[in-house]
Amino acid sequence: MHQDPQRPRPDDQPYQSHPPYPAYQQGQYGQGQYQQGQYQQGQYLQEQDQQGAHRPDGSQAHAHEAYVPPHIPGPPGGPGAQEPPRRPRRSRRVLWTSVAMACVLVLGGGGFAAWKLDWFSGNGSSVSFGTTPPADAGAAQGSPGEAPASPPAPSGDPDVQPATGPSAPFKQTAKLDDGTIIAKTRLKGAKSGFEGDVWVWTPKEYGEPKYAKSGFPVLIALPGGNGFPNNYWADRSLGLQKAITEGVRAGTSHPFILIMPVLNPDAKYYYDGSDIPGQPKMGTWIAEDVPDFTRANFRTYKSRDGWAFMGSSSGAFVGMKQVLQHPDKFKAVIASGGEIVPDSPFWKGHQAEMDANNPEKLAQKLIDAGGPEVYINFQIGTKESGKERMTQFREKYARGPVKMTIRDIQNGEHNGWHYVRGMKEGSLEWVSKVLKGPKPEAG
Repeated sequence: MHQDPQRPRPDDQPYQSHPPYPAYQQGQYGQGQYQQGQYQQGQYLQEQDQQGAHRPDGSQAHAHEAYVPPHIPGPPGGPGAQEPPRRPRRSRRVLWTSVAMACVLVLGGGGFAAWKLDWFSGNGSSVSFGTTPPADAGAAQGSPGEAPASPPAPSGDPDVQPATGPSAPFKQTAKLDDGTIIAKTRLKGAKSGFEGDVWVWTPKEYGEPKYAKSGFPVLIALPGGNGFPNNYWADRSLGLQKAITEGVRAGTSHPFILIMPVLNPDAKYYYDGSDIPGQPKMGTWIAEDVPDFTRANFRTYKSRDGWAFMGSSSGAFVGMKQVLQHPDKFKAVIASGGEIVPDSPFWKGHQAEMDANNPEKLAQKLIDAGGPEVYINFQIGTKESGKERMTQFREKYARGPVKMTIRDIQNGEHNGWHYVRGMKEGSLEWVSKVLKGPKPEAG
């Protein structure tokens, strides 16, 4: 069980922070180094600079976190110490008695405890999100060539987009206390050519009959760190899904569909969510393939009024960049502890392409064009650095069609748990006012 509330816990695989290669900045390669975090004796240790390694020009490199399995200590006194004497083996009778007692506990009062520990959570089983399940319950839901069951006719809102198909095969990865499911599938991007995992979550309202003809707004949630091979927003311990559920109950949040793709194609480098020449087309993956996949499997909206990003650290940069780069597709972003400019090491020798993925230049281009309007909500913890860059960006580009706010998270640090707290404190309400929400049928 995760014990440290200061740092988000990875999903199933350890996350590795950026290796100590130089970051590329302002046309030069070799300025700045990333610091890796450490994990010792069961406790997370902050990176040497928790808010990220600072470059010589005062800007800040991505601040990421590392998780390394804890060291298993040897015998007390160091490697040369003698191990304590081992206990004598128990008799077979005692052993079988213990097994029998364990079975009684599981079948009796211990069964509830086992359920609470998710021993019987159904992880790995097939999941259907509003489509007809396969005849064989043990088989994967759908297939690449299978269209979903005929959806109900949309409501009077012409913006509602029923699931287009083909349906994807989903497998459960987590179950929340309210019975909703986080599930995973494998997506081969038709436009980018990149293949990676995508996690999804739908609120309980998505399956209610009164919403059967309504579209739902989508939040594409992007992680910091390497964002590969996992997306830490799919870890229920961060509480993102619960925050949305509580916001719906309080009337301050829409019931969003969460789409949580991998951010990078490997765990060694980062790609700024962009189509960098000679590299996997991660910009197309995020901007085209992931939304197409979402429309194929879920009831959404045709217009950008139902589409937004949220992200932390490098994921915040990518989400903001996508909104500024594709204002016809996406309307808003919650950018937590975010970066402002591209700094992948792969931009070396590709200045024009890097400029085309620079939020500063994209914001100015949008201002010059006069729209459409986009909405950026920065989140920043009071215990992390970076607010000065956000403030300068807002002062320079928050005009015309570019709308910007900055939310301070009191005593917040550079981690997902604190960013979820900021969303509960106001950012979910902010984005719910920007996007359209589902409309239940009368009666």
